[in-house]
Amino acid sequence: MRVVVAGSSGLIGTSLVAALRAADHEVVRLVRRLPAAPDERGWDPEAGRLDAGALDGADAVVNLCGAGIGDKRWTPERKQLLMRSRVRATTVLADAVVEAGVPVLANGSAVGYYGDTGPKPVTESAPPGDDFLADLCQRWEAATGPAAEAGVRVVRLRTGLVLAPSGGLLGQLRPLFSLLLGGRLGDGTQYMPWISLDDEVAAIRFVLEHPEISGPVNLTGPAPVTNAEFTRALAEALGRPAPWVVPGFALRIALGELADQALVGQRAVPTVLESHGFAFQHPSIGSALAAAVG
Repeated sequence: MRVVVAGSSGLIGTSLVAALRAADHEVVRLVRRLPAAPDERGWDPEAGRLDAGALDGADAVVNLCGAGIGDKRWTPERKQLLMRSRVRATTVLADAVVEAGVPVLANGSAVGYYGDTGPKPVTESAPPGDDFLADLCQRWEAATGPAAEAGVRVVRLRTGLVLAPSGGLLGQLRPLFSLLLGGRLGDGTQYMPWISLDDEVAAIRFVLEHPEISGPVNLTGPAPVTNAEFTRALAEALGRPAPWVVPGFALRIALGELADQALVGQRAVPTVLESHGFAFQHPSIGSALAAAVG
């Protein structure tokens, strides 16, 4: 299989490219700079430009583009960048996929699509939420519409919190726990729809290789946990206590609107993956954290 990957230098993209190649798939990486390797093709989503022939012979395109959600405070300018970096890139790729006759588009999204859903389990059929992140995800997914209308098999990858040995959520939390500054956020009852990096990558490969799967797919572990449960599990995995509680008002002072995303959550469950027989390597938060922290 020949797979074109946009966003190949990110946390998920780097591991996905390696896994695809290990399975003897051919990978082409879309880059925004001048291509410097035989497997690279240039593109400029802001300008709507893609190198001629970049998608030739592709069996699938995987789009993982987007500025980091939790990297900086959500100023008006940052929110515009978060939206534009996803919607514009997806629009360009959806049109290019149709023009090149690529049969599959696996496009990034997030469980933030559902908004704050409290303790009830959330499947792929749940309606969207009404906060900024939910609106972002709706527009992100809607940008794939032209491809789906043209008959392309579009999979919308609603990813949860990816647990990786470096970077991502644990890259932010691990130093705090190492300094004995770990603790739950707010009352700790908000659900955290986690997934190990290994399972995230395996799930993307799974949907590419199963032609019967299309539409939204929750890329989350099978047993979401509350923030309090996650905090205890991470403290145990790191061998550090986590005695602190970070109140909501303190988070809002430090993070602004972004803090609200840390105080709400989704008990998102991977109904589509499990119904098609996907087997998780790390089905529990304990095993996922053990793999991530080594």
